[in-house]
Amino acid sequence: LLSGNVTLEQFRGIVFVGGFSYADVLDSGKGWAGVIKFNESVFKQFQDFRARKDTFSLGVCNGCQLMALLGWIPNSEGLPEEQQPRLLHNHSAKFESRYSSVTITDSPAVMFKGMEGSSLGVWIAHGEGRFHFPDQSIHTKVMSQNLAPLRYVNDSNEITEEYPFNPNGSPDGIAALCSEDGRHLAMMPHPERVFTTWQQPWAPEAWKSHKAGPWLKMFQNAREFCDN
Repeated sequence: LLSGNVTLEQFRGIVFVGGFSYADVLDSGKGWAGVIKFNESVFKQFQDFRARKDTFSLGVCNGCQLMALLGWIPNSEGLPEEQQPRLLHNHSAKFESRYSSVTITDSPAVMFKGMEGSSLGVWIAHGEGRFHFPDQSIHTKVMSQNLAPLRYVNDSNEITEEYPFNPNGSPDGIAALCSEDGRHLAMMPHPERVFTTWQQPWAPEAWKSHKAGPWLKMFQNAREFCDN
């Protein structure tokens, strides 16, 4: 994008992947966000892509942190920086890496279509995954408009802020945020690390014959969104 060899106009979907970016020495995702925000022509491409009604995006882990810094979630039109949700250090002050449990709630998120009500295991691996809302009215809006489609749950399948079920201390167990129109989704857990059966450290006996894990549905939904 910086060299002009490709433009976002030719794409329907963007995945902001997990993993460290620019060593994260400036804080999670900030170096990555800076490369986008401080290159005017590239930043305009991202803004235009976001506004198009035929596009979707997914941010995972470091990509989730980036989407928060870019202001892509939870408002479709963006928020002033002082109101924008962000990701802070885990309450444990440690890098947390484990197989955690989440529930998928009713929401506009297109990638979770047909998955509502599911409670699933998923990998998490982050040191700064705690959703923080500088403006509490935005937190209230997120909850009232169902813009937090993924929530951490305990062994009783109850949404929780309790450690270690909630690995970072996010309020209301929030593990993801989506835009109001559901096209843009940012999540801290890693669905790409558990969409095959062999990636699951545990699964119900009835799943033994399955050819893929339930998280594959997310990516099928993305394909269906583009097809339609």
